[in-house]
Amino acid sequence: MTTLTMSSVETDVLTTRTKAIWMAGDFGKIARSYEQGAADFIARLNLQPSERVLDVACGTGNLTIPAARTGALVTGIDIAPNLLEQAQDRALAEGLSILFHEGNAEQMPYLDAAFDAVVTMFGAMFAPRADAAAAELVRVCRPGGRIAMANWTPDGFIGQMFKIVGKHVPPAPGVPSPLLWGSEATVAERLGSQIADLRCTQRTITFNFPFNPAATVEAFRVYYGPTLRAFDSLAPAAQQLLRNDLEQLWSLHNYSQDGTTRVDSTYVEVIAIRQ
Repeated sequence: MTTLTMSSVETDVLTTRTKAIWMAGDFGKIARSYEQGAADFIARLNLQPSERVLDVACGTGNLTIPAARTGALVTGIDIAPNLLEQAQDRALAEGLSILFHEGNAEQMPYLDAAFDAVVTMFGAMFAPRADAAAAELVRVCRPGGRIAMANWTPDGFIGQMFKIVGKHVPPAPGVPSPLLWGSEATVAERLGSQIADLRCTQRTITFNFPFNPAATVEAFRVYYGPTLRAFDSLAPAAQQLLRNDLEQLWSLHNYSQDGTTRVDSTYVEVIAIRQ
């Protein structure tokens, strides 16, 4: 059985904006396209039964579900309650006991050193106050525990997609690019002196969609909050220009030969040991 509880969420402008972005659309339909890569990420951690694991910005459960299957004691936190509901439904369907909390990665409702492992896949990297999120990842991890992150690289496929969107829709002023988390130097600087050991490995994850690249772009437009919001901010003619650029990118990188879409994107796998 799962338990869904709600903590207070800071309601400043940046937090409100971030919550609205990730509640838009239906991210679960995008997350399903790389479920296997998420499961592989968890498998490499070799989690142990009864290990206390926190999934930060857990979304619909791509990491929490396979982590709980290992017997670990798993908690997931996310800013978007609609995504938590999907994660809870998935856990219930498998009979997995997972705690889910609504909350902000920059201000989490957990005690210091509460977890043996803190994980996040394409999640905490989107917190607008990167230094605050980094400090929280470190704070809630026990000494000797692990912080494991998967962060899109600036030059990988998703990094290129974000840059295309950024050409059409300027990013929010004062908010650093999430892609900075794809740099080992940035990771080292943000996690700071409380890390005893840091290993960054470039990995590849595969997106699989059962339709062609044009339909894949449409799926992102409808379901992926950041892309949906970008399109909504543009006039129709400008939307078409953005669509054209995205379709060109997906078509260029698609290596499927059967009318579906299969695209690889690089990310940095971060394994940090808390001092």
